[in-house]
Amino acid sequence: MAQRQHRWAVAVAVAGLVASVCAGTAGCAGSGAAAEGGRGPEGGRATTDPVGTLHRAADTLVGAGSSQARTSMEMATGGTRVTIRGEGVYDYRHRLGRLKVVLPQDPAGESRHRPITELLTPEALFMKNRGAGVPADKWVRVETASLSDGNLVTGGATDPLAAAEVLRGTRTATYLGRTELAGTAVRHYRGTADLAVAARNATGGNRASLAAAAKGFATARVPFDAYLDDQGRIRKVRYRFSFVNGQHGRAVAVASTTLLYGFGAPVDVRLPAPRDIYAGRVAEE
Repeated sequence: MAQRQHRWAVAVAVAGLVASVCAGTAGCAGSGAAAEGGRGPEGGRATTDPVGTLHRAADTLVGAGSSQARTSMEMATGGTRVTIRGEGVYDYRHRLGRLKVVLPQDPAGESRHRPITELLTPEALFMKNRGAGVPADKWVRVETASLSDGNLVTGGATDPLAAAEVLRGTRTATYLGRTELAGTAVRHYRGTADLAVAARNATGGNRASLAAAAKGFATARVPFDAYLDDQGRIRKVRYRFSFVNGQHGRAVAVASTTLLYGFGAPVDVRLPAPRDIYAGRVAEE
């Protein structure tokens, strides 16, 4: 019972990354359609079978091995848009990543928070510099399956591999044509994914996390825009998640964007030893 209460207390504290700034709602919508040919491993399937192409995107990332990543989590509060940003690396074959997450400034323009170091695994999220009263040399560990959003939102950044695995649940998708992203030619897709379907098709620990998100979000249907290069690798994916703010009892929309680049980048992620994990209560900020 004590362990369950501790896990719940940590989850509540971690949720402060997003819930504390979600006093209102925000959302995005878009439409459009185009048809255009393309080259590369996907060939004509990229345009004639966008759903199948997106289903394979996660496997393509695993084949790529690793990459650098940038993330952003956007929401609105009191008419002001707030953004949490992250940057780091991810190893898709070993399902390990490291991000440095920067919280937004306070209304006075001052940053009250040190950057948070996050270590990402399918089963758990490890954070350093998170939570009042946590010693500077200790990590906070949270089981992602215990979070109502499966850590798609809670950590202030969406795990890059989990972001790709959400596309395994793509129900509908439209190919909008070719464009350019940071100097790279990409194909733009817009569609909707079902988190419950993604959970059934996901690999490893992401199954439990995505299943938790499917139950915990206000809706399991997730609109997205995805940009894939000619090798079928995700270069950018943007989701619009909706969850219920427990404090106000109303749905809150959050836009999560993941940018992937520098494929093949070296990744050295070492998980903390048990003695380095904080076992006390984490105060909610």
